[in-house]
Amino acid sequence: MKGLLTQVRSYERSVRLLMVNQFTINLGFYMLMPYLAAHLSGTLGLAGWVVGLVLGVRNFSQQGMFLVGGTLADRFGYKPLIVAGCVLRTLGFATLGLVDSLPALLAASAATGLAGALFNPAVRAYLAADAGERRVEAFALFNVFYQAGILLGPLVGMVLTGVDFRVTCLVAAGIFALLSVVQIRALPARRAGAAGRQEGGTGQGVLVQWRGMLANRPFLLFSVAMIGSYVLSFQVYLALPLEVRRLGGDGTFGTAAVAVLFAVSGLSTILGQTRVTAWCKGRYEPGQALVRGLAAMGLAFVPLLSATVVPVPESGAGLWLLAAVPPTLAALLLAVGTMIAYPFEMDTIVRLSGDRLVATHYGLYNTICGIGITAGNLATGAALDAARSAGMPALPWISLFALGLACATALYGLHRTGRLAPPTSEPLPATV
Repeated sequence: MKGLLTQVRSYERSVRLLMVNQFTINLGFYMLMPYLAAHLSGTLGLAGWVVGLVLGVRNFSQQGMFLVGGTLADRFGYKPLIVAGCVLRTLGFATLGLVDSLPALLAASAATGLAGALFNPAVRAYLAADAGERRVEAFALFNVFYQAGILLGPLVGMVLTGVDFRVTCLVAAGIFALLSVVQIRALPARRAGAAGRQEGGTGQGVLVQWRGMLANRPFLLFSVAMIGSYVLSFQVYLALPLEVRRLGGDGTFGTAAVAVLFAVSGLSTILGQTRVTAWCKGRYEPGQALVRGLAAMGLAFVPLLSATVVPVPESGAGLWLLAAVPPTLAALLLAVGTMIAYPFEMDTIVRLSGDRLVATHYGLYNTICGIGITAGNLATGAALDAARSAGMPALPWISLFALGLACATALYGLHRTGRLAPPTSEPLPATV
């Protein structure tokens, strides 16, 4: 921990503040969101489809507006969008705890999603700009703070929700309100570089900027290839808990085993991210690290695949081990693969943008990956259902393993053909 703090102190104040901000953002978000569905269906007594609608609106408003948020950040500066996102999430979380009508809940849910679309691209572009040549290392540290917030948030939320979910909402809103004030007072103003300011100014229309990005074929190919990393990593929240509960049941053991999955994923990143990044950077080019990261994520499902050939005990320690060990190994390998890939992924986006309109590129990248996550989770859910109905328990794990290897192969092709190198194209034309 001392070494981690030393690394953090080696960056300038803006980078340190962005890391602490991201921890706080995730703390506030994850202390509330895991318990929202239970509040809507239990306390408010809403139908299942209504709960799905409220949660879906939040996801849609965030994924659908990432590109807009990134574009606004490049045009008006990173700080205003970060602050605006935090203020909007303050209002959204407070509203979720104080209202019970469907229109108000939908508006609050949409506001919390839009808030993420505003500050996420801006935070990453700001971090990339101020970290300079140390971008890879900075994003490794950023991921440590990111995962720490995810790990601690649900624990705090569990305590607060035990009192009242409205208390959780108001505390989360208070955290974002405090974060807004801190950023207004302490976060230095930061705009895109000279090229980004020129392209983001009034001399060029937004649609021309977007067309220019869509013409950046290496960036688009990279974005599509990386969808698999998000689909695979999301299985810590979808396929792995379902597998634990399928074998271990919904009782105390199943709940504890699922908690172990999250703890393994978060703690391994907190303890190992900077070491893994330093090791990879000393041995591999960015493209090579990305290939290895995706391959590791695909291999994460081999323990689950192997477990399908083992007879399932009816009860006892054997059943518990079968329910807990393969998913836990999968969660650990997914975390390792993410640790390998994530810092180089964030750096590659900057390089493929040519250091121009960086926040806009992050926004488009998040939109593409968000659409891919939705499609991938639908496919994974269908594979899980088919596995149960057809008696083919290996089907989802084979599919996820194949997805990881396919994406790793695609990245290998992009690396070998030089498509992950910075572009050499001329600046985007200005509109008349």
